[in-house]
Amino acid sequence: MRAVVQRVTYSKVTVENKTVGEIGKGLNVLLGIGKEDGQKDIEYLVDKIINLRIFEDENGKMNVSLKDINGQLIVVSQFTLYGDCRRGRRPGFDRAARPEDAEKIYNRFIEECKKHGVKVETGKFQAMMSVEIHNDGPVTILLDSKKEF
Repeated sequence: MRAVVQRVTYSKVTVENKTVGEIGKGLNVLLGIGKEDGQKDIEYLVDKIINLRIFEDENGKMNVSLKDINGQLIVVSQFTLYGDCRRGRRPGFDRAARPEDAEKIYNRFIEECKKHGVKVETGKFQAMMSVEIHNDGPVTILLDSKKEF
C-alpha cells in the first residue's frame, strides 16, 4: 500500500462538479493499493499517518501529529501510485490491485482511520475526480507499507 501524504490547510474533491469531500486543516492522502495488500498494510499505514509528526508545535518544529491537532483527513484512491515507469514510456500497472479488491481495502482503510476518532472525508472510488489541495509548507511525505522507499 502506498500513500502520498500532504499537509494541507484545505482540500476538496469534486466529481461531476459536485463536492464529494472537503476538509480544513489536516492531511490529504492519495492512497494506492497493491495486489499483495491486506490488513497488516492497512494497520501500518493508518498508524503511521495518524501519528506522523509533521505539524508544527509552538516552537515551529514539526513535532505534532494529526491526532494532536484534531486535524481532518481526506482519502483519495489513486491506483496510479503503482504505475511502473522503469521500462518504456507508458506506465504498467501490474502490481496495482484489481478494482473490486482495492475498493474493499480502501473502505477498510477509511474505517480504521475513523476508529481513531479522526474526521475522514473521501473521494469517489473509480470516478474521475478533481482534487484541490492547498499544501501547507509545502509538506509532502511518501509512505509504502512494504517499505520499498
